Amino acid sequence: MAVYVPFCEALDDNVVSPYLEVASYFGGNFDLANKEVNNFIAEGYSAPQMLAQCLIDGADEYLQLLDVVSYTMQTFCDVEQAIMETQQEVEWGEAQNLVLSEDLVASAKQQLLFLAEVDRNRCLYDGPVLHKANYRYKYCWLPLLANHAESPVAEDPLVVPLDCEWIWHCHRLNPVQYKNDCVKLYGRILDNLNVVSSTQGTSKEETEKLWKTMYPSEPYELDMNNDSMQDFTENFLEAKENTTNYDLISAVKRQTTFFYQVSRPYWNEDTFLEGAVARYKGFLHLIKRNRERHINRFCVPTYDIDLIWHSHQLHPVSYCNDLVEIIGKVLEHDDTDFDRTKGKKLDVGFSETTTQWEETFGSRYRKAGAMYRGSPPSPLSVDKYKTDAIPNSSAPSNKKNQNLIQLPQKMLVQVMLEVVDVRNLPSGHKGKLVVSFYKKQEDVLFNTKKQLRISSESLEKQVAVFQCESKGDLILELISRPSFNFRGVRPAKVLGKTSINLEDLKNVASKLPLEKWLDLTSVVNWSKPISIRIGLSLTPPVTASYELHFVSVHPLKESYFSFLLPRKFQQIKCWTKVMDEAGDEIISIQTGNLSPEKTKNNINKEVIGKTASGETHLAELKGTMWSMMNSDWMLQVKKTSNEDKCLFELTGTRKVIIFPGRKLEFQTRYNEEGNRFMTAVEFSRTYPYGKAVALMDLTNGFLEIMEEWLVLPAILSAFVISNFPDFSNET
Repeated sequence: MAVYVPFCEALDDNVVSPYLEVASYFGGNFDLANKEVNNFIAEGYSAPQMLAQCLIDGADEYLQLLDVVSYTMQTFCDVEQAIMETQQEVEWGEAQNLVLSEDLVASAKQQLLFLAEVDRNRCLYDGPVLHKANYRYKYCWLPLLANHAESPVAEDPLVVPLDCEWIWHCHRLNPVQYKNDCVKLYGRILDNLNVVSSTQGTSKEETEKLWKTMYPSEPYELDMNNDSMQDFTENFLEAKENTTNYDLISAVKRQTTFFYQVSRPYWNEDTFLEGAVARYKGFLHLIKRNRERHINRFCVPTYDIDLIWHSHQLHPVSYCNDLVEIIGKVLEHDDTDFDRTKGKKLDVGFSETTTQWEETFGSRYRKAGAMYRGSPPSPLSVDKYKTDAIPNSSAPSNKKNQNLIQLPQKMLVQVMLEVVDVRNLPSGHKGKLVVSFYKKQEDVLFNTKKQLRISSESLEKQVAVFQCESKGDLILELISRPSFNFRGVRPAKVLGKTSINLEDLKNVASKLPLEKWLDLTSVVNWSKPISIRIGLSLTPPVTASYELHFVSVHPLKESYFSFLLPRKFQQIKCWTKVMDEAGDEIISIQTGNLSPEKTKNNINKEVIGKTASGETHLAELKGTMWSMMNSDWMLQVKKTSNEDKCLFELTGTRKVIIFPGRKLEFQTRYNEEGNRFMTAVEFSRTYPYGKAVALMDLTNGFLEIMEEWLVLPAILSAFVISNFPDFSNET
């Protein structure tokens, strides 16, 4: 504190000028100002104590001095903040100058493709097929790769079989173990240079020939449908190859849930992955700093950083060379700890990493879309829904029916918001501060007001995570509340407000978390505008689901005297209106009155729809099956071994099974079963284990539909199941 003048003289004119203004209180005498201020500070006076001293002494110069001290202290804090921010920028710049030998954005995209293919073959996660893959990797692939690396016999790159690639993938994710195993067994690290994934579509012909030459009794491709181990191990019992003692089966099982964490559509976006690479460099920089300072810290990555870290490790030679250059050794990758309980190693490590990151770089460590999603949902029993019976999802559909309902496509983003700090509060302000935030424009995804505490004012930081449309303004209001909620105490007061345009920030904030001071506008003209410091990040926009509601409307419901009408008029069928999120009607549907001709043709029931263009025949019950949209789709009851479970199968251009309860992505912690909810799940070659495409709340008449192609089929299916749940027994 005693070095104000020399300290300020060393800075540029923009920083010195406020201090010169302070000195003007003493006729421009810098030395006198410095001496008087530091006398008080040296004696440990706080601002209130200085005021008390002024009152006791009754000296006008002390009152002047109090203003000087207050102004000087604020100036010093501003200077200190500017220096800290400059140092943080320097640290971030040094991190971004780290040299990585591989294109990790391209590598991450390839890794995501590969993980998706493995997830379509979940027999590789456990059981006999995994054990076969383990044998083939250790006794076939590694020796073949070593021979090829020593003396290449093929011009084309090697194409690694999917099962072997999966074990190889997990082996490389323990880079120190992989390096030691390779050096011990083959004298060098076996790299992925001139090796391509089976998912890249490269010709396998030369690799297959080489494989058959080395292993004539073992097929190149593993039969994923054959889970018998009988006779399999005989091919390897006489294998004389030394191999790793590393427990690869356990290593694989630790990685089986990783894809779920990184499987949302935005993970393939360039901006998101480019930001992840930049953050990975920041992560390595923290570890480098810890080693320089002899700090033993368990640094825990967010999932975007971890994806890039994995991608780097899949290039084992480059990874080893890069990390030795950056931190002086090959960095281990510890994936053995899964306990997220508060106070445990993972939780403590993440908290310490978060604090170090924010102090070092001045930006938020948590990032929208990059955090832990929770455990994967429970899988479905899909043995009876194998892909051989699944139609081609690219088959054309009836365009007239598909165009009957036109809904605008909305884009959503996940937002992560933290209010970090506040400055320039009015003098003498008392009360608790919160920040209220809401969307200025109508937003069907986020139509409420929420509040956040300010991190610097609270014992525990608070972060808001929510979804909203990717356009429009987010309004933030700083609110002062009374410390005590007694009757007669003044109400909460809005000190100021500001706004953030999400569309303007989506490219910046989806790449890296944004951290900035925002000045607030206020009805009161403060000497300095109040400012709040926010941390904001967004995911890249993705398509939002369609939310629809059923409303039953009787044509005579508005008549006060409808009960006096003849019974035949009271029994007129009501229309079911289908409303969108904004409350606008998109279609009305009802059961039709069958003509004698239709009855003769074995048509038992029908559904008609009404839009602005008129009425349209939409579905009819033939025997035990509903034919929808001119036979584009067929709905029938699916028989199961469990008689208590009633499933429905919707087949057309795609195959959809409708299960009771919340399933897959719609599963909740307290999963609702019974008749209220049903989940429509698409099965295809891309999603052999199912993809949840719609949630039906049959009790409240609510639909959430994830895909545009399913809108009308889902509406009709929900209507039929609600009104005719036992249609398979009706003739």
